[in-house]
Amino acid sequence: MLQKQKKNWESIKGVKLNIKLTAIILVFVMVPIAILSGIMFFNIEQSTINENVSYLSSTMARRQDSIRNNVDSINMTTQFFLSDETMNKVLLNAKNGGEYTTKEWIKIYRNDVAALERLINTNPVLGGARYYASTDNVQEMMPVMYSASRLQKQAWTPMLEEGGWIFDYKDNLFSGGDNTPMMALITPVTNRKYGELGVIEANMKMETMFPSLYENVAGEISCFVTAEGRVIFGKNTNEAVRKIAISLARQMQEIAKKGETPDIKTYYSKNDKSVISGMYINELSGTLVSVKNISENIDEVHSQRNAFVFWMICILVVLYFLVNRVVLNLLKNFYDVLRTIRQVRAGNLYVRATDVGREDEMGELAHQVNRMLDNIQTLMQQNIDREILANDSQIKALQNQINAHFIYNVLESIKMMAEMQEEYQISDSITSLGKLLRYSMKWNSNTVLVADELEYIKNYMALINLRFDYVIYLSLNIPEEILSQKIPKMSLQPIIENAIIHGVEEIAEDTTIYIKGIVIDSDCIIEITDNGRGMNEEELEMLRKKIAGEIETSGSSSNGIGLKNVEDRLKMAYGPGYGIEVAAMEGCYTKVSIKIPMIEIDVNEGNS
Repeated sequence: MLQKQKKNWESIKGVKLNIKLTAIILVFVMVPIAILSGIMFFNIEQSTINENVSYLSSTMARRQDSIRNNVDSINMTTQFFLSDETMNKVLLNAKNGGEYTTKEWIKIYRNDVAALERLINTNPVLGGARYYASTDNVQEMMPVMYSASRLQKQAWTPMLEEGGWIFDYKDNLFSGGDNTPMMALITPVTNRKYGELGVIEANMKMETMFPSLYENVAGEISCFVTAEGRVIFGKNTNEAVRKIAISLARQMQEIAKKGETPDIKTYYSKNDKSVISGMYINELSGTLVSVKNISENIDEVHSQRNAFVFWMICILVVLYFLVNRVVLNLLKNFYDVLRTIRQVRAGNLYVRATDVGREDEMGELAHQVNRMLDNIQTLMQQNIDREILANDSQIKALQNQINAHFIYNVLESIKMMAEMQEEYQISDSITSLGKLLRYSMKWNSNTVLVADELEYIKNYMALINLRFDYVIYLSLNIPEEILSQKIPKMSLQPIIENAIIHGVEEIAEDTTIYIKGIVIDSDCIIEITDNGRGMNEEELEMLRKKIAGEIETSGSSSNGIGLKNVEDRLKMAYGPGYGIEVAAMEGCYTKVSIKIPMIEIDVNEGNS
């Protein structure tokens, strides 16, 4: 797999520059457009979904209000029938086998039956309300009072003892009746002493209670799921909707069993491309479910997206040829320079690129290539001259080596003469000078051990003290682990020299220079402190800027160039996190801190 990816990458790298630039330009143009268009069409799709979800949710809320009003109408009618004492006495009299006179029946009909009939007729949503006696020993008074024989014709007769809501039945009270689906609240009429006296039926058309089941709304199918799990459709039946309705109804029934009131739940099903809304009707112990298929809306958005993609591909192809032609024109001079370089690689150093002026980068490139070829010819001639002088350079190097040995031998002779004259101070000074010169001239490596650098400082201080009438003492407090660390050669001497020239000489009295080592985590700090004149804030800030390279320094020893060189060498050796820091107080002290990393090394290696 990796080998295949490598080959693919190699093949991409071998593509011509104009094709690469064309591809890059098109990518930078098309990728944002593709992202923005993707976001746009996604938002359009989500907006379509949200709009349908919001619409169906608000529609279900309106249906909820209508259903509750209808349920309240049936409940109120039932309560009114239950509270009618005259009609209850009629049922009781029929139960006990009693009889009314014709005059009494007429009075009951004109007063109570007429009032109940007016109640039914003034309620436009109500289908009807009836009493059914428990026996046939009753005078039927349409449309309110019926005998037990009539009751047996109804499909809901087996539910008489329990009562409750009956859904989707046909009214069989009279033969030849219509087949309009009805629903009713069945309420038994009982007496503590005589038991069941009859039953009250308050009914309503299913279409009145659930108009969404019978409406022809494009793409929308509704159904009602009873507490027993029976799914009732209106004009349209759909098995997929049946499964969705049963599942949603179970969820809402579980919530209702916990004593909570389920809210209207409306959501979008991506698999079905439909908006599904469910409403639990607590009074009916059932769930009204509406499923609106919005696949046409979603497909229309997808169709617009696909058309957009198609036209974008067509535009991309046209842009490719246009951009490629423009890029080729821009790179014309570049390819001319490339052909020149290839001829140079073949050995022709006299060829030159076409000089079209230096108005743009390509013209500048051609000009610089021509200058480079001129310089190459000049350098080749200079190399020939250097080869002629090579032997002279080797002789001079040998002569310098002889001069160094000559100086060491002369110093040894002077030292012996001083010891013979018992001038031991002169002898010690010459010894220190010899060590100093050997250390300075021996440059086998760019780094040395801290211990070697301190030994050099001791010899340097011994010679420095010959110059003054006062003594400059050296106090060392360096842990062993720091002594074995490596440091760029001649890093401490410029700091000591700076301390003497700018700090100690101006006070001209006995003093001490302190060198202290501190280990902090994986780094170590070497502090060099003098008790000289110090610096004020302005001088200190100026020195820090010179060390940081913010202010240009010249070759004078008084302007911090020595410290700047140490700073540069430390950063080159260890990185930007290391270097020197300066702190001072006027009339008190100056402290220079060197930060280097702790590195595990072989001490013998450092001394080799």
